[in-house]
Amino acid sequence: MKFHVKNETLEATFDTLGAELLSLKSSEREYIWEGNPDFWSKHSPILFPIVGALKNDTYFFEGQEFQLPRHGFAREKEFTVVQKSENNIIFSLKDDAETIEVYPFYFELQIEYLLLESKLEVHYRVKNNSENKLYFSIGGHPAFKLSSHFEDHALLFQTDEDLRFSLLENNLLGEETQTLETIDNKLPLNYKLFEKDALVFKNQKVQSIMILEKGKKLLKVHLEQFPELGIWTKTDAPFICIEPWFGHADEVKTTQILNEKAGIQILEKNGVFKADYAIEVLLLKQI
Repeated sequence: MKFHVKNETLEATFDTLGAELLSLKSSEREYIWEGNPDFWSKHSPILFPIVGALKNDTYFFEGQEFQLPRHGFAREKEFTVVQKSENNIIFSLKDDAETIEVYPFYFELQIEYLLLESKLEVHYRVKNNSENKLYFSIGGHPAFKLSSHFEDHALLFQTDEDLRFSLLENNLLGEETQTLETIDNKLPLNYKLFEKDALVFKNQKVQSIMILEKGKKLLKVHLEQFPELGIWTKTDAPFICIEPWFGHADEVKTTQILNEKAGIQILEKNGVFKADYAIEVLLLKQI
């Protein structure tokens, strides 16, 4: 089922399937990828309770073996709308018989979307309803529509650190890292960057990333709270994904034991995890 929220600047559309953001537009343009299946059929899926792939799609917990697909199950589950107003909406997903089979924990995942002026804020909330610790990863996967040629765009990173990334090897993180070659923290986009899949940044202090189109400001993704980051597209696809994460794909040398997984989040009984990011539309003001 589709739901809409709006304010004086922006309008957003969501689906109860996956609590997915389908559209974010102003009077000037659409900013979210339309989901053309010739390239990629998603728009902005929620990644939970894992981010990326597990080795052999398998993990072990307390001596038992479980399987989860890449990025987990939340993006394929129907969420319930628990609150709705003109400019915000809150979706909820709780454990059920299907999730317990593959993920033996009791939880509630809430996703809140809030339009404030020229921003869409995205609020993640995870509550541990289990008797013991809850282990999880969570992240966003928004794909931003690029209306001009891919090479007309650049990413501008707000960070004080050198940007180092890992490459994926058969969907897993290899040990080698590389430095992202930028000029004054600006990265001109080209498809060759993504020949080996996504660029994965671990434990990076990136405050925000701005998308530039022909030197003009298009939008900014605020991701101060998120320690991991993925950037991805497909060859010839007219979109770029900027993905704020807590957690990442299994490393090549993983033990596959859930509580030993790199980047895993741990919640005590009755604990609540909170994290937010925001998409700010900049309306193509000259940089």
